This record gives sequence, C-alpha cells and structure tokens, in this order.
Amino acid sequence: MKFAKILLALALAFSAEAFSPQANKAANKPVLSDLKKAAMNTMAAIAIGSSVLSTPIVADAVDMSVFSSTNIVAEKVTKQGLYQDYEVDDVGQEYDNAKSTFKSAKETKSKKGKYTAILAILVVGSFIIPMGQYFWYVRDDDSSERFFNEEPEPPKKKGFFGK
Repeated sequence: MKFAKILLALALAFSAEAFSPQANKAANKPVLSDLKKAAMNTMAAIAIGSSVLSTPIVADAVDMSVFSSTNIVAEKVTKQGLYQDYEVDDVGQEYDNAKSTFKSAKETKSKKGKYTAILAILVVGSFIIPMGQYFWYVRDDDSSERFFNEEPEPPKKKGFFGK
C-alpha cells in the first residue's frame, strides 16, 4: 500500500504542471514564482491523493452476514423416485409464475376489429404523413423542373496543348 501511495504521489508531482496555470512565455517572470506555484500544486495533489487512499472504511458500511456459513440456502425435501428415494433442495418457485393471465378467446375476438383498425390507421399514416410533408416542403421548388428541362452543354474542343 505504501508503494502505491508513493507511486501516486510521484505521478501527481510530475503531472501537477498540467493542472497549474501556464506561465506566459512572452513575459519575463522570475523563475522562483513559477517554482513556488508548481511546488504548491504538487503538495496539494499529494495531500488529496494521500487522503483519498488512507481513508479508513467504516465498520458498519460492510455487511459481513452475507459471508457467513450459517445462511440457510434451501430446505431439504425427500422425494420418491422410480428406483429410490432422494433428497432435493426446495428453494421454492420465485421467478416463474404459471398462472394464466391471457384474456379469454371470446373477449379477444370481440375486440379484434378495434385493434385491427388502429393498426391499419397507424401503418397507413406512417406512409402517408411523411409523403405529405415532403410534397408540402417542395411544392414551391422548381429545381427538378430546371434540372430535367436543361440540355447538357456540348464538350469544348481542346487545342493542341489541351487548353
């Protein structure tokens, strides 16, 4: 752990220049003030890094009961098989629910027309509405008419040197 703290402190010391305000190279400032700023930034980075790494964990924050070997996982149940009796863990059925939640056939059939109409409206609308928007936006645009009515320019004849 000490090696990690030292390594982190060195990494922060060498990278502290990146987070400090950069000195203006055009102005002739004393080197000592830049050195002081770099030293202060390095010390601040070391203090922050060491306090983060050395913070103790509160004892109540970790629930150690999950690592205990006294947890009851399942109840043993004896079942009768074809050739012998055997024991299995009865954990209960937690995730699968075999209860049927479907509507009856009569109720489904009575509302089928309503849902078919809604689906048809949505499908037709998904095609008609975008086409209508497109034609609304381009109704005053004559660029396609100009493009298709224009005849191509004949190629110019080239001279002796390709000009």
